[in-house]
Amino acid sequence: MPFNIGAIDSGDTAWLLASSALVLVMTPGLAFFYGGMVRVENVLGMLMQNFFCMGIVSLLWVTCTYSIAFGGQNEFFGGLHFAGLQHMNEQVPGYSGAAAQTIPPIVFAAFQLMFAIITPALITGGPADRFRFGPFATFIILWSVLVYAPVAHWVFSPTGWLFKHGAEDFAGGTVVHANAGAAALAIAIVVGKRRGWPDGNFRPHNVPFVLLGAGLLWFGWFGFNAGSALKANELAGFAFMNTNTATACALLGWILLEKIRDKRATTLGAASGAVAGLVAITPAAGFVTPVGSIFIGFIAGIVCASVTGIKGKIGIDDALDVGAVHLVGGSLGALLIGFWGSSDTGGADGLFYGGGLTLLGKQAEAVAAVVTYSFVVTLVIGTVIRMFVRMRLSVDEEKDGMDIALHGERAYDF
Repeated sequence: MPFNIGAIDSGDTAWLLASSALVLVMTPGLAFFYGGMVRVENVLGMLMQNFFCMGIVSLLWVTCTYSIAFGGQNEFFGGLHFAGLQHMNEQVPGYSGAAAQTIPPIVFAAFQLMFAIITPALITGGPADRFRFGPFATFIILWSVLVYAPVAHWVFSPTGWLFKHGAEDFAGGTVVHANAGAAALAIAIVVGKRRGWPDGNFRPHNVPFVLLGAGLLWFGWFGFNAGSALKANELAGFAFMNTNTATACALLGWILLEKIRDKRATTLGAASGAVAGLVAITPAAGFVTPVGSIFIGFIAGIVCASVTGIKGKIGIDDALDVGAVHLVGGSLGALLIGFWGSSDTGGADGLFYGGGLTLLGKQAEAVAAVVTYSFVVTLVIGTVIRMFVRMRLSVDEEKDGMDIALHGERAYDF
């Protein structure tokens, strides 16, 4: 169906373009966040992986993955009608009637591109310190096509099966965070544990980098969540305020737990808590009240901090706690909509607002479907790649670090 040019709102369009830029800033922010947490020998390797995602996913999005995610072929696969970003004079399938967009389709494609970039970048924290660059690049390409694009179609597209079923995900708790978290655990299993883990010295080499990255993520996340209203309106305002409130509360919840458990609060914990709050409020930002965001933030900060130690007990070397923060935080945020969802903001009422357990059931179904699909398909992708090439650094390469072994560079000249 042709897009109604007369429906374009210049204010909405300007806000979405600005939000797109804000979301793009999040990936360099993530690079610093992750880069500061690894050993000094691996910081450039982590930054390189994140910047590679910015390059390759941008190309894939234009050629095919946007069409798979937002085409209208069926409930499970968007098709290739928009491959090459053709037919941008047509409205995005499903956005009609009251949901009709007031931005040009090409602007919507640009905004959603930034989500597609940061999602695989989040995965890099799972197999950090040991993933060879060539197999990593192959993995990101296959994962973006086979996992991210279909999942985005299911949940984000009005023609997708989970969207039609009534599952709510305002800005990507399932599509981005639970999806990436499950994939990070799966690929960490395939690549294998770091040598010397868990007893070796894997302390962050540059905590100021971590806080700088967290600050950039917090800043860019306003575009991530408030931009997902797709309009410059009251809903965007609620999403903006909820994002900041939940993030602040999660930061406080994380360091409070540290203080009680370890007798000291850490700067690394403050940064991690902030990111946990950002993750948890992402699916709920436009569906809960500011009071609801307080509860979601505190719960996420405490729960995510509590589960960081589980990886050692189950033997999965998720190096930078992508599972604890993104899988747990994203899933938790999606499920808590079932309790604090409010039609006063947007969406359906949850249990605490008289809506019963119906919404919670839909949220649980969406989380289970996305996490299961992502984990299983990522295991398959990783296993197939491993059959043909060596995925991880050798003993000597791992000792020297990714920077020298893979890129011939050092981050610091002492």
